[in-house]
Amino acid sequence: MEQYFSATHRMEQEVMFPSLLRGVFPQQQHGEAPDADGHTDLYERYQQLKAIKSMVEKGLASVNDRSLSSSDADADADTAEDEGVDGNLEERLSHHVNGLQQVLTDLTKNTKALTRRYSQILEEINLSDDQPSS
Repeated sequence: MEQYFSATHRMEQEVMFPSLLRGVFPQQQHGEAPDADGHTDLYERYQQLKAIKSMVEKGLASVNDRSLSSSDADADADTAEDEGVDGNLEERLSHHVNGLQQVLTDLTKNTKALTRRYSQILEEINLSDDQPSS
């Protein structure tokens, strides 16, 4: 989780002009034509990653709020036992934690890739500004 938050923080610090990401697609490299399969450009991905970060932060805040009211959690646990909804709680938790870990890993990779691509775009702009015009 820390790697994810670190990557999103770095992205937010480095991407000063998100509009530079418009029309740039993740797999698009120097001189390649954009993918016409309707994939989102990096600007849209940037907006998605920022929205997801907010969602994750709000989710963590609500988890922290719930842990403060442990009496409610105890009551919920008693209710679940009464209803016969026990299942294999460890297995279910492990499944969800593994899924969350995979999602966070994918989000971290996407965030780092977007930040790298943004840096490349800035370098290309700087190189073109350094070249004398004909």
